[in-house]
Amino acid sequence: MKEFRIGQTDALIIVDVQRDFCPGGALPVPYGDRVVPVLNEYICIFKAAGAYIFATRDWHPPNHVSFKLYGGIWPLHCIQGTRGAEFHPDLMLPEEAHVISKATDPSRKCYSGFDGTELEKELSKRGLKRVFVGGLATDYCVKNTVIDAVKLGFKAVLLLDAIRGINRKREDSEEAIVEMVNSGAKTAVTRDKHVYPHRFTATN
Repeated sequence: MKEFRIGQTDALIIVDVQRDFCPGGALPVPYGDRVVPVLNEYICIFKAAGAYIFATRDWHPPNHVSFKLYGGIWPLHCIQGTRGAEFHPDLMLPEEAHVISKATDPSRKCYSGFDGTELEKELSKRGLKRVFVGGLATDYCVKNTVIDAVKLGFKAVLLLDAIRGINRKREDSEEAIVEMVNSGAKTAVTRDKHVYPHRFTATN
């Protein structure tokens, strides 16, 4: 069984694990909070390996074009400086984690952590070659972040046990995973984390 060994040219990218995307939030992903303990396991693995950790967040101005009030499809969510825009309180982000704010331009829709941000620059200047991606939501921001990572020349690994989808259509998440794999991404889970503290298992 193939395993990934984490090293100092790897990065963990945690996508949008914010209060508004979890139960009780303004735009809750069903069971979105269930990614938190799994991501905490990944955080421990990457810290132990001396690898980098990034966390993206929606950081919308109140008049963002994605909101229904302004012609979009989403309710108000993750507005800059609000409680809903905070990371989930149980997410154990280390102090050294790099926070990437996205969707800050009120006139521009974007889902990817790379779209209009410094993420590519921050990865490249550290010589990072491979990104492991988990978070919310599978069918939107996770999908676009993974696909953009591949397009930009990074090796991308989707963390299947650390994602949840909105599923406006029931099959959306499944189709998103297929799309990510078809783009060139690999997939993995933490199945053997206790035996190999710096490794985990590939699924494809």
